[in-house]
Amino acid sequence: MWFFARDPVRDFPFELSPEPPEGSPPGPWILHRGRKKATGSPVSIFVYDVKPGAEEQTQVAKAAFKRLKTLRHPNILAYIDGLETDKCLHVVTEAVTPLGVYLKARAEAGGLKELELSWGLHQIVKALSFLVNDCSLIHNNVCMAAVFVDRAGEWKLGGLDYMYSAQGNGGGPPRKGIPELEQYDPPELADGSGRAVREKWSADMWRLGCLIWEVFNGPLPRAAALRNPGKIPKSLVPHYCELVGANPKVRPNPARFLQNCRAPGGFMNNRFVETNLFLEEIQIKEPAEKQKFFQELSKSLDSFPEDFCRHKVLPQLLTAFEFGNAGAVVLTPLFKVGKFLNAEEYQQKIIPVVVKMFSSTDRAMRIRLLQQMEQFIQYLDEPTVNTQIFPHVVHGFLDTNPAIREQTVKSMLLLAPKLNETNLNVELMKHFARLQAKDEQGPIRCNTTVCLGKIGSYLSASTRHRVLTSAFSRATKDPFAPSRVAGVLGFAATHNLYSMNDCAHKILPVLCGLTVDPEKSVRDQAFKAIRSFLSKLESVSEDPTQLAEVEKDVHAASSPGMGGAAASWAGWAVTGVSSLTSKLIRAHPTAAPAETNVPQRPAPEGLPAPAPTPVPAMPTTSGQWETQEESKDTEEDSSAADRWDDEDWGSLEEAESVLVQRDDWRTGNQASRPGQASNPGHRSQESDWSSWEAEGSWEQDWQEPSPPEPPPEGTRLASEYNWGGPEPSDKGDPFAALSVHREAGAQSRRDSWGDDNWEGLETESRQAKAELARKKREERRREMEAKRAEKKAAKGPMKLGTRKLD
Repeated sequence: MWFFARDPVRDFPFELSPEPPEGSPPGPWILHRGRKKATGSPVSIFVYDVKPGAEEQTQVAKAAFKRLKTLRHPNILAYIDGLETDKCLHVVTEAVTPLGVYLKARAEAGGLKELELSWGLHQIVKALSFLVNDCSLIHNNVCMAAVFVDRAGEWKLGGLDYMYSAQGNGGGPPRKGIPELEQYDPPELADGSGRAVREKWSADMWRLGCLIWEVFNGPLPRAAALRNPGKIPKSLVPHYCELVGANPKVRPNPARFLQNCRAPGGFMNNRFVETNLFLEEIQIKEPAEKQKFFQELSKSLDSFPEDFCRHKVLPQLLTAFEFGNAGAVVLTPLFKVGKFLNAEEYQQKIIPVVVKMFSSTDRAMRIRLLQQMEQFIQYLDEPTVNTQIFPHVVHGFLDTNPAIREQTVKSMLLLAPKLNETNLNVELMKHFARLQAKDEQGPIRCNTTVCLGKIGSYLSASTRHRVLTSAFSRATKDPFAPSRVAGVLGFAATHNLYSMNDCAHKILPVLCGLTVDPEKSVRDQAFKAIRSFLSKLESVSEDPTQLAEVEKDVHAASSPGMGGAAASWAGWAVTGVSSLTSKLIRAHPTAAPAETNVPQRPAPEGLPAPAPTPVPAMPTTSGQWETQEESKDTEEDSSAADRWDDEDWGSLEEAESVLVQRDDWRTGNQASRPGQASNPGHRSQESDWSSWEAEGSWEQDWQEPSPPEPPPEGTRLASEYNWGGPEPSDKGDPFAALSVHREAGAQSRRDSWGDDNWEGLETESRQAKAELARKKREERRREMEAKRAEKKAAKGPMKLGTRKLD
């Protein structure tokens, strides 16, 4: 039977990369890139080929193999595996790059910052301190060739070939025999004068000074060059001079050198070094210290190296969230570091954490997730959004905290394109209907209208027809003036989604009613929108062939591309009302806000109210909504649009009362609005919209209107008349189907937004309240009279303190 000897190199679980060696530092080893066969993870492999007649060098290599295998320290090159045969030695370590190669590559990319250099030198000095003070070992080979850099930018001390014991039990220092390495020897060893080294660390600290010089100035040509510090920072020069002093007794211990450099104003006293030191000890820190650290970390990440953020900060953030209960404080730095990741890394490392965070009941975490959704929404696929994220997000619509409700509404702008049919057209619309009708915070009702206008193009055709007109009409009845403006702008932003029938019979009557609104900003926007819709109707009237083109989007399927037209129509509300909502929340979580000292800008009339982004007045094409206002109007609108964050709205009750006093545009039906507007809780509006709110849905009254009644016999259409032209018009009239002629006094046709008699409801409500108040006053008067009569009829002696004299 034949037995075949196994090849240990072939069975080794690591293999060399076919690329050329990454470095050949002075010494016996050659550095190769490699990978683990099972996982493909990168490693570095130091290879030494045993040569005949080089027994001394082979012993040095084997000693280095043993030292690296037994020494474990964060700042010393990490040993993974090794292979020793008669022909070669293989030492597998973490993936690293020689410091000289790393500095050259970074110099081509702009160079290393002093922050990185300070932390790198800190690591090397800390490794020397460990060897000298804890292990009583002399490295004896500190130079550029003995330092390596991992993928996170961490500096590691290697080159342990010529290490020896400081206690003298292992013999003296081994002979190097390599001129490139001997130039780093201190003068007391090179001059042959026999001067004894007073301290065991003196030689290594001299070599550390040579390393510092090379890091800032390049390769050391000769020892005499050390006299000129060159580009060494001024804060480091005094300590450097101690290292390269001719007297070995004044060279500091590595631990003292670190202490000197970490003193106030020292080279290693900076935020980057402090952050790294905290991360190294984060497992033993108190929870309060961790919270404070993560809160301040986000401010510093912009100045930190990208590799450091990806490979050192990110793992610590993920660990802190997974096992350390860090909570919401890790979100901001986590998303900041996530910008450095590619799409695949983001999916693997960040998205699982985000999905898990959405299921948290921590309000601080939920609101921060919603606020920063823009940073990770692009990496979320539709199944994840609909099954794992949206079911948790919708709970925010019912939250008692107004800030969470508002952020939940805003997040729908980003989630809507990824929602399925049911979540978008059914579930989301129910929540929007309830918020717009019942929410006690005016800014939230306003933002709900804004959001609906922006996502209108994503809705299905049937939902758009049923929802948009009714929702925007409801917004125009809101007592909060910006909500009414949002309703007008909602009509304008979605103008291409309405048929000519809806424009004439549903939208224009609503807009015309706003031309006598008590708030001038509402009136201004209403006039602009009216002119735009009239222009559209008139253009179709002049050229009936445009009807199909104008209504092409009415019955079209939902299209994400259509959202671009409405993307910026009312950004003022989403961004600006946030500050108003925050004021409301800080003042009182459930009531109207108190007055603040934010300066107000003067307005021509009424309460100063922000004028949103102007609605275009004259669209040039059916697919665009372009502004064609005079330059004066544009300047006024643009300056007013910026007032959202500067305005102090004060109390909603006071705001409405000022409107009543300063500018009374109410006549007839509008006389009932002051009572409605004086209630910041929005209760009277709820009663008015009772027929719209069947279990929080808009479904009840979003039905198709009844077909138009035929005109009375003998009635001629407008196109049949000769209006002074040379010949009677023979052109077809596209508005013929829209015309509904009724006799005087006939009841007007009901439609989806006109089912309710608002005057009747408001009048009845006002009369009922007045009657109830009158009855209470009458009952109170009778009770007081009865008590007085009882006192007068009382007889017998008066006791002190029992009752007063009449």
